[in-house]
Amino acid sequence: MALSTLSPSTNSFSSRPEDLEFIGNLLLEKERPLSTLAIARRLIEERLEAERRALLERFSNASFYNPAASFDIGERLIFPALNFAAGDVIGKRTGVHPELEPFEVISVRFEDGPGQEFASCLKAPHALSRDSDDDAQTVPGPALTVDEILDASGPEFLEDLEDVLLAAGNLVRLKDEWFVRDLLLDVGEANLNLAEAVLDMHAGGPLQTTEILELLGGLAGPAALQEFSMNYALLHDDRFDEVGPTGAVLWFLRHMEPKEVQETPLPLQYSRQDHDRRLLDDDMLDLEAEIDDELSPLRYAGDEISGATVTLIYPHRRLGTLPLNARLRTFFPTARRSERVYVTLVDARDGEEFTGWIVRRARYVCGLGPFFRKYGLPVGAYVEVSRDEKAGRILLDLDQYRPRRELVRLITPANNQLTFREARGTIGASYDELMVLGTEEPAAVDALFEASLKPARPLAHHIRDALRALAPLSPQGTVHLKTLYSAVNVLRRCPPGPLMTTLVSSRDFDYVGDHYWRSARRDRQR
Repeated sequence: MALSTLSPSTNSFSSRPEDLEFIGNLLLEKERPLSTLAIARRLIEERLEAERRALLERFSNASFYNPAASFDIGERLIFPALNFAAGDVIGKRTGVHPELEPFEVISVRFEDGPGQEFASCLKAPHALSRDSDDDAQTVPGPALTVDEILDASGPEFLEDLEDVLLAAGNLVRLKDEWFVRDLLLDVGEANLNLAEAVLDMHAGGPLQTTEILELLGGLAGPAALQEFSMNYALLHDDRFDEVGPTGAVLWFLRHMEPKEVQETPLPLQYSRQDHDRRLLDDDMLDLEAEIDDELSPLRYAGDEISGATVTLIYPHRRLGTLPLNARLRTFFPTARRSERVYVTLVDARDGEEFTGWIVRRARYVCGLGPFFRKYGLPVGAYVEVSRDEKAGRILLDLDQYRPRRELVRLITPANNQLTFREARGTIGASYDELMVLGTEEPAAVDALFEASLKPARPLAHHIRDALRALAPLSPQGTVHLKTLYSAVNVLRRCPPGPLMTTLVSSRDFDYVGDHYWRSARRDRQR
């Protein structure tokens, strides 16, 4: 017999309004916060136990039906072979069968069905007969375990339970843990001021909650509740920022976070460009996915990965940032509750560590400047990024080789215009030949970028300037789309999609095949 909580004929477990009282009492009893999953497990255990108690009460004055036994009128029977249906004996008579010794027939009226007759006092062998000294038959247990019920109910049950907990009003949530609001420990303004001083003494952080509590001398109460209450107080004070990756809680003083963490640098700011993606053919979409710009509307749908290779474009190389693109987002240590996440970047070649910050909403990681400078990486260089075994750590690597002089495109601003020339530069790591750029005048490029903002120019203008500047470097006067994308991003942050739709929809540009473009004939003749 399956209990009604979950049986082979049902596939879901749902919470009830009366569960809130049980959950509140559970949190009071434990005196510590519990996760949604822990609450769900205890809720299912309680539901199964409640149903078992109900069955025990239902069967407390009943006997299990045995064809060999004798029963009296008014006696209550349970029939295991009929899914443990229960009924009362309402009559009995002598049974007659030419091949059997004398026996009795009892009439049984069931709770939810018509009466039926059954044999009793049967001396002949029968599949349902039991000897009197057999182990007593017991009330059935649950059909499935707690884990099986959770698996069958699916993630929807946990989501529904979270909605119920949120609507309760008297519960608070931090990370994935819950506790009763009125029972939180009083942290007080004095302790918050001390916490600020502690973080200030540690260069702003990050510090774990337990470390802050230890330096404060702790609060009065169970350790888990101290940590939960302190987290709740810090989270609701604008001076503090929770910057831990998923599974960890780290605190930092908001005003001491790096400037590029608090505000997206101008070269990375993207003014959304309306564009009709229906203009992009399959080849363009494939190239967009290959470039994997963090601003492109891409979702990685492949097998689970623990690493990816990123190609640097100018704004990321100049600012020491890394794009948090579709592939990196699948394994980078982020946290849904935090807009900024503190991480440790590790040079996989020698173990040197750098402080990194994930800026989730703007989709970039900052703090890689020392790593880029260490290896003299150009724009277009490949950076290999992978997950470390330790949480909150990311490994950085590259395909390094003996430095050699190679031909690259140098950005050479002239007359307040973007221009390029080819020159030999020393490179010691693999790069994309179509996207590689270098400059000997980064300050002049910065000035050119700032000048391009006043007034803001349309994207087509920047594409025309880049095409005219790059065309002389090719005998055919053509420019590959990846090269154009790399060049345009020197002066304007733009993912490939809007750039490609502008090329396709404008009469100022001609397509010559294999992702190569050039200025329209009339423009070349000017």
